[in-house]
Parts: sequence; C-alpha cells; structure tokens
Amino acid sequence: MLESKKIDQNATAGHPVSAVKLPAVLTAHIDAWARAQGINRSEAIQRLIELGLESEAAAHTKPVSCRDAAALEELAASQLDQFIDPDTPQEERERRIHRLTEGPPEFVNLRIDLPKRGS
Repeated sequence: MLESKKIDQNATAGHPVSAVKLPAVLTAHIDAWARAQGINRSEAIQRLIELGLESEAAAHTKPVSCRDAAALEELAASQLDQFIDPDTPQEERERRIHRLTEGPPEFVNLRIDLPKRGS
C-alpha cells in the first residue's frame, strides 16, 4: 500500500524529469485543478498520480465479510435510531431504518453488495 505522506517537492529535486504528452483538454483540466489547489502544474500532476495510485490500491483491498457487513449494518441501524423522533411508532422507526440501510425498493436490485433476487 502507498504511504499516506505526500512526496515533498524538494525530495524530487535530484530525480530525473519525466516528460509526458497530454491532450490540451487534459492539460487545461490539470491547470484548473492546480490553480484551485494553489500549486504548479508539475506538482499537480504528481499529486493526481498519487491519488490515482492510492485509489487503485484501495480498490484491491479485502472485501468485507458477511459477518462484518452484518455488524456494520447493525451499527448503522443503532446510529440511525438515535436520529429518529422518539415519539415515532416502533413500526415506522423500523421501516425508516430499513429504507436507509437497504435503500429505496426501486434500487435494491441494482445493489452489487446484495445477492440478486428472482425477477
């Protein structure tokens, strides 16, 4: 996994320059992002590459087990229960929590973390 520390600009001073060809539109997007971050293009490209590599590494992390998923859902339900008005009837509380943890019925079949239901 990549270190969470960003590479210091001075740390790259002695490293060779890597030239890349970028389409004008992509360069414009990078420059806009760099301006928003208050950095130059070179540092922006470096940071964007780091973000991409971190994202790729995160995509290959171990999936959550069913037991862990059930524990997370239970934790989410208990947290949601604290936000619901205490005067709300228990049946309505359960319906709201279920809708928030499972999602709206029209999207349940689209969830990739649930087994597919029969059509």
